Amino acid sequence: MIPAPELDFALLSPVLIVAAAALVGVLVEAFCPRGPRFVVQTGLATGASVAALVASIVVYVGGDLGVTDDPGRTVVADEASVITWMMLAVFGLLGVLLFADRTLDAGLSAFTGRAADRPGSPEEAEAIRARVEHTEIFPLAMFALLGMMLFAASSDLLTMFVALEVLSLPLYLLCGIARRRRLVSQEAALKYFVLGAFSSAFFLYGVALAYGYSGSFAIGALGELHDDPELRIAAVALMAVGLLFKVGAVPFHAWTPDVYVGAPTPVTAFMAAGTKAAAFVALMRVLFASTETDWQPVVAVVAGLTMVVGSLFAIAQTDVKRMLAYSSVAHAGFLLTGVLSGSDASAVLFYLITYGLASIGAFAVVMLVRDAGGEATATTRWAGLGRQNPILGVSFAIFMLSFAGIPLTGGFVGKLSVFIEAGGAGYWPVVVLGVVVSAVAAFFYVRMITVMFFTDPDGLAVASGAVITTTVVVVAAIGTVILGIAPGPVLELVQQTGSLIP
Repeated sequence: MIPAPELDFALLSPVLIVAAAALVGVLVEAFCPRGPRFVVQTGLATGASVAALVASIVVYVGGDLGVTDDPGRTVVADEASVITWMMLAVFGLLGVLLFADRTLDAGLSAFTGRAADRPGSPEEAEAIRARVEHTEIFPLAMFALLGMMLFAASSDLLTMFVALEVLSLPLYLLCGIARRRRLVSQEAALKYFVLGAFSSAFFLYGVALAYGYSGSFAIGALGELHDDPELRIAAVALMAVGLLFKVGAVPFHAWTPDVYVGAPTPVTAFMAAGTKAAAFVALMRVLFASTETDWQPVVAVVAGLTMVVGSLFAIAQTDVKRMLAYSSVAHAGFLLTGVLSGSDASAVLFYLITYGLASIGAFAVVMLVRDAGGEATATTRWAGLGRQNPILGVSFAIFMLSFAGIPLTGGFVGKLSVFIEAGGAGYWPVVVLGVVVSAVAAFFYVRMITVMFFTDPDGLAVASGAVITTTVVVVAAIGTVILGIAPGPVLELVQQTGSLIP
């Protein structure tokens, strides 16, 4: 008889808080009147993100992390899990704030347009003012955040697959709900869904082979010695394909530019930071549990190709959002360089924190650079941004410098950390390639700074009333600078990460 699992609700409290918020959000969407629905959903999602962050800190400080005697456990609350929960809670909070600002902007736009056409009675005007669209994005975001948190903490391959679907399905929907450029948004959602389902099939096939090899779904069983080691290699390879798709690594990156450009920009920001963080932790759990010699040379090749392809394609882009999409591909390559250590996740975790903050901040700036047709993402429309709006210009310049790995930004410390890890594992050719690619990539990052500060304006329109989004930009910029100037506390935090093998 299989014993009933013992759940430590205190250790799992961050995940349970997000799960509860997602479920309550669905009920709010079904039963709450339209008028107060936006305020309720925003408050619920924001409060859940803050509560999950606080609970993660409490668990980290006072919990008995990594001690799990139950051999049938499927979720492990070790140092890596809890640190990732903190990271995801911050990304979730910033993402919810971007969702709220964009949704409020859509509602006020509807009010402004309809009030001008048909003033009507004061009651009608008030009803139009209260009509804020797409409040379902908040419970969808909470479900995606729940999947990310479970994905990073899974110690069982079946649980990891379920978490993969829980985080993916809401993102498919979120990518297709743009109010403007609706056809492009729906096309992005369809592409993401089809290719995502394809990658999930690879992952599930690998799970089946892993069970055939060890007779267990536990991730730690991948390191056990059994007959047919080729079966284990095939299992790890197939699971890695599914996970490399989620991080946007070459040659599984084709979805990234189209989805990033077609999805609503707040969704792109949340997806770029959160999905990459959760997927990399899951990838390291699977790879670290296997024998290093099985996968390290292949990952080294994939890391090199990803850095080169992402950076070269980014140089050719004239659209800021597409440039950031290919930049995301290149950063996946740098992160894979840190994975080559084979056992230490601290450098990758620090890089994920710095990249996530800068990525959310950069996409938040994209939300604010607008004209009559919506977001103005053509590079030429950004001319003079730094002089017209110094806060946005300086903040975006900080994000570009961090992406380029310039000193005094978090990106420099992150790249230095992953390069040291790869060099310590003997993969100096990948490190040298990474340094060269970083120098090449600096071209298009510096080009954006030149356009913003040293090029005459070309009809640029900047939304000045989006206070929440501007606050997110400033917070992300300050965080990026602090991580570059005084990274010590965060580095000490991630260096407490123990083995990722459950």
